[in-house]
Amino acid sequence: MLRPFQSVTAWVGDKVHHLSTEFWEVYYVYDQNCLLKNEVEALRVQNLEANEAFAENARLKALLGYKQEKTQFDLVAARVIGRDYATWSGVIVIDRGTASGVHENMPVVTEKGLVGVVVEAAPYSSKVQLILDPRAAVGTLVQRQESRVAGIVEGDPANALMPRMKNIPKSADVVEGDVVVTSGYGGVYPKGVLVGTVKALKNDEGGLLKYAVLEPAVDFQRLEDVVVIVASREAPPAPITPPPQTPGTETDPAAVKAAEQAKREAEEAQRQAAQPAPTPTKPQPATPQPAAPQQPTRRQQNEQPAVQPQSSQKREAGARP
Repeated sequence: MLRPFQSVTAWVGDKVHHLSTEFWEVYYVYDQNCLLKNEVEALRVQNLEANEAFAENARLKALLGYKQEKTQFDLVAARVIGRDYATWSGVIVIDRGTASGVHENMPVVTEKGLVGVVVEAAPYSSKVQLILDPRAAVGTLVQRQESRVAGIVEGDPANALMPRMKNIPKSADVVEGDVVVTSGYGGVYPKGVLVGTVKALKNDEGGLLKYAVLEPAVDFQRLEDVVVIVASREAPPAPITPPPQTPGTETDPAAVKAAEQAKREAEEAQRQAAQPAPTPTKPQPATPQPAAPQQPTRRQQNEQPAVQPQSSQKREAGARP
């Protein structure tokens, strides 16, 4: 008679043991799941830090290679720490200043090309004006040997990310795809630094000139690390000499200067010829001036006899017999 009760008790005990085992297994799985989630999150953070370190290492390695290649420059590495909100595409802030040897009018570059110039330097930070700023003016020329056309690169207010190269003659040999580098004139930017590539050519408003729309060599949207050229040991570029021209033409500077000098001399000669000759005047004899009476000296005054008054002389004459 007890056997049915024993069977029921054994079944209930088995179920309770099975449920308790499942509960602990679920708790163990839950605990392991939480640990794995935390581990995955830590690995994700490590992966992000590793990727950031890898990207920074690649950038710094590129800058180091540029520094080793450009031995004629003394370079100071800097990091972009801010942007001027008033001119988001025109000015950046770097973490190097006068304490590191950075001063105004020093060019800023990367291994890819020109960034801008330092316009304001504090002890531990500096402001850099980018070539995208409309107030910038960079002397440039086309690198192609057959062209070598010079111009000025400045920011375009209508297109904040693509500057333009202006003052190009309409008949100049400039085509799309030409590489533009700094000319070195002006004493701020060294010669030969890559600026960008010509993407389009457009006529200026006056019609006599044209300008080139450039794609900058530097990606200013992802600009993080730069180098400042604090000193340069390369020789300055030779001055531009005009091409040889036929003497006597209006485009010959020497002939123009000589013609202007001759014109001034002719005008001076005509002006002198038009003036009447002055009439010679007879010299007037000098009028003799009356000599001033000489004052007798003290000795002469002593030698002269004293003159008595007339009344005294009459009295003396009456007294004589």
